[in-house]
Amino acid sequence: MTVIYEDNHIIAVNKTCSDIVQGDKTGDVPLSETIKHYLKEKYNKQGNVFCGVVHRLDRPVSGVVLFARTSKALERLNEMFRNGEICKTYWAIVKNPPPRTEESLEHYLIRNEKQNKSYACDAPKKEAKKAVLSYKIIGKSDNYTLLEINLETGRHHQIRCQLAKIGCPVKGDLKYGFARSNSNGGISLHARQVEFIHPVSKQNIIITAETPNEKLWSEFNKQIDFL
Repeated sequence: MTVIYEDNHIIAVNKTCSDIVQGDKTGDVPLSETIKHYLKEKYNKQGNVFCGVVHRLDRPVSGVVLFARTSKALERLNEMFRNGEICKTYWAIVKNPPPRTEESLEHYLIRNEKQNKSYACDAPKKEAKKAVLSYKIIGKSDNYTLLEINLETGRHHQIRCQLAKIGCPVKGDLKYGFARSNSNGGISLHARQVEFIHPVSKQNIIITAETPNEKLWSEFNKQIDFL
């Protein structure tokens, strides 16, 4: 975990693919608890430390995660997420290039709780939730393509499911049809950036998370820097 933004009301970290945001059945220490310990140590706080979970990233996904340091910020950030007022940008590495350079995708997702997986349909179905994202190609290597993705809705496994639906599963994502796993157990999906109006100061905040320190990500970063 690396802290990439911090003020009196908000803290943001760059999550690795092994981190979990909130406690689950694995019993592994979640980021919310790691941050509490970090704040307690840094500010020599006595008693309990507040750290509110605002949103989540799937465990195998890396990138920026926001937490609230005050109940006031938590309440307002939760409302902003519900209202779609927080702009989230993701980067995804796929092997099969998508059919178009850029496009908006609209599907209807059905979540299977037992499998912890979502299925995409082209038309509305009972209990299916509408999912919308837009992507554009921002990098290419000999074997892979880098996509930049903006979410309009926040559905379960949305990016993973929708990209798989168009034949472009995320690198390493066995659950959604990629041929083999990544060596670190994660997938090549990275929450690159969040942009929002600060819930207290009302300033525009942009928080960017560095990509994982891996050869393929580094190659794409050099390509983007050159452009």
